[in-house]
Amino acid sequence: MSKELLGAFDALEKEKGIKKATIIDALEAALTSAYKRNYGQSQNVDVEFDDKKGDIHVYAVKKIVDVVEDAQTEYSIKDALQISHGYEVGDDIKIEVTPKNFGRIAAQTAKQVIMQRVREAEREMVYDQFSQYQDELIMGEVERADNRFVYINLGKVEAVMPLSNQMPNEEYRPQEKIKVYVTKVENAAKGPQVFVSRTAPGLLKRLFEQEVPEIYDGTVEIVSIAREAGDRSKVAVRSNNPDIDPVGTTVGPKGQRVQTIVNELGGENMDIVEWTDDKAKFIANALNPSEVVDVVFDPENEQACTVIVPDYQLSLAIGKRGQNARLAAKLTGFKIDIKAESEADENIYENNAAAEDPDNDENDE
Repeated sequence: MSKELLGAFDALEKEKGIKKATIIDALEAALTSAYKRNYGQSQNVDVEFDDKKGDIHVYAVKKIVDVVEDAQTEYSIKDALQISHGYEVGDDIKIEVTPKNFGRIAAQTAKQVIMQRVREAEREMVYDQFSQYQDELIMGEVERADNRFVYINLGKVEAVMPLSNQMPNEEYRPQEKIKVYVTKVENAAKGPQVFVSRTAPGLLKRLFEQEVPEIYDGTVEIVSIAREAGDRSKVAVRSNNPDIDPVGTTVGPKGQRVQTIVNELGGENMDIVEWTDDKAKFIANALNPSEVVDVVFDPENEQACTVIVPDYQLSLAIGKRGQNARLAAKLTGFKIDIKAESEADENIYENNAAAEDPDNDENDE
């Protein structure tokens, strides 16, 4: 059994990366518990494993005293000195109490410890691997689905996709290959738990990085994303190279690049707009495809504005069920109130002018 144990420890260290010292520490702790459990002993014991020969020794640890009152926990100084003249009162002494049939118990305990350590090591390796994939895109295979989750096989682990992260326009069939975005990796008691999504804005960003080399290398940057998964998304981009058009580059020749992403997402519409530090212009871009006559900022709320659009474009600017305005607000971070040109209150312009011209009151006088 000794040689088998040593061989097993060496194999685990090479194949699973589990250090021999870690296993031996766990084995000694487990054997201590096994000894107390099987032999009804409550005294302090210490189990030592010889990693050279593979021998196991059980020692009762006792306190050296002048007069022994409890034989289970105390040892007389007179007897201790017969073992070694170096002992003093108050020292701990180890007396070997290894049972003759302890080898069988040790073998069973060692097997349990090894199996437990292997499971823990495998879980840890899987967790380490997939925690690196958090916020990344990964290919998986649909295994099954119930009324709460879609279960995705990622190879060494089964990921779950909650209902809230499933696309409303998609049906997930067993053995179907799909790209999913890893939103969270947890090291749970039963093993690593990976959560994935098809609705996260991050999935859209990773898809553009795959399809547009300029986004992948940082020449073109995605500044913000507003998404209503399965229906429509708006993506704001800017170029870090003045010679490169960020929108044209992202869309691609004849729209091929963005069309690939639209197809991947089951026909989800894409509005690619240019980001600019001119807030009014950016808000106007975000309301694409609608034309914008003017953007008037609220002097009392720096994150609110009124957008004036031509009368005939009011419904286009607002969008079906308010979607275009809603996505533009998410993309820009502004509260947007849209008004038709003919209905725009002249006070909007007067208030704005007053806020910008500190001498306005004096001029009026």
